[in-house]
Amino acid sequence: MNGIDKIYSNSLGMSFYWKNEQHAVLPKIQVVFKDVGFLLTINELKDFSNTCMVTIRTSCCTDCKGKEQCKSLLLRTPSDKIDLAVNRIELSKIHDLLCETIFKVELHRWVKNLSMN
Repeated sequence: MNGIDKIYSNSLGMSFYWKNEQHAVLPKIQVVFKDVGFLLTINELKDFSNTCMVTIRTSCCTDCKGKEQCKSLLLRTPSDKIDLAVNRIELSKIHDLLCETIFKVELHRWVKNLSMN
């Protein structure tokens, strides 16, 4: 893992910069979970996080006894042609991964800009 700078990880996945991408003007962030990787800008990460929130609010079958494990939720991804079937636990971990990544990237940018002034 010498070619990456890790941003955040949880039990479902991780986010990182590719070392050659980190110093670009608008670096993209690699987010990997459920054997799928997305290379996204910070705005795409925010949109994806918002999509997670919309999906979280989606109600599951009211009589479902295993609604936490049931892959009844369809999560839209930043790719128009790919949606993921996830359960509520996975969705929560994906949302955590995205939110923490956004927080850490923006905090790093804020500190960097503060130190330049």
